[in-house]
Amino acid sequence: MARFMFGLSFKGAGENASDSAKIEKLIQSLQLLKHPEGGWFAETDRDPLRIPNPFLSKEQQQHAAVQYTAAAAGDDTTRSAMTTIFYLLTPNSPKGRFHRNKGRTVHTLHKGRGRYVLIRTDEAKPGEKARIETFVVGHNVEKGERLQWIVEGDIYKASYLLPDDDGSTESESGLLISETVVPGFEFSDHNFMPANVLPELVSAKQAVELQWLQSSN
Repeated sequence: MARFMFGLSFKGAGENASDSAKIEKLIQSLQLLKHPEGGWFAETDRDPLRIPNPFLSKEQQQHAAVQYTAAAAGDDTTRSAMTTIFYLLTPNSPKGRFHRNKGRTVHTLHKGRGRYVLIRTDEAKPGEKARIETFVVGHNVEKGERLQWIVEGDIYKASYLLPDDDGSTESESGLLISETVVPGFEFSDHNFMPANVLPELVSAKQAVELQWLQSSN
């Protein structure tokens, strides 16, 4: 893990902050809604093609004890082949708290900067603590910022807004991305990280450092 403290790196961010008129217009233009993870979203495409639900296989039985965000509605034996959303973080709603999806998610940057934090439980052996992967998404590819990134299913992830550049103290337009989930997203395939799980996955010091990314405020 990088040697720095995770956290919002500019003042004026959080629920008491006011979003700019530019951001408010963007929210209205894209018809975004509040997301339970934090931030704003709008589903822009849901493939009409239905495919067999791969999460009903024996390999997925470990999910049985997980408390998912919503119960399955209707026919749970199929999924949309793919779904896509806009997702926006703003100074007023600057973080997406730890959660995971069963499906694979492709993220594409449109504007702004942010930091992603992934807990790589897929790499950890039984009894080991998971590696924390973190990276900046943005348009400065020469400095290693990412324009596109993929998060596999069952990986806990969180994200938060960064200033527009390293010398800035503001985010003028927020962080706007698209997320494409394969197979298509359902809240019955989504869960937030329970409060007691983070200390089990990472070291005690890392758990304290990342605790703020679990809360909804």
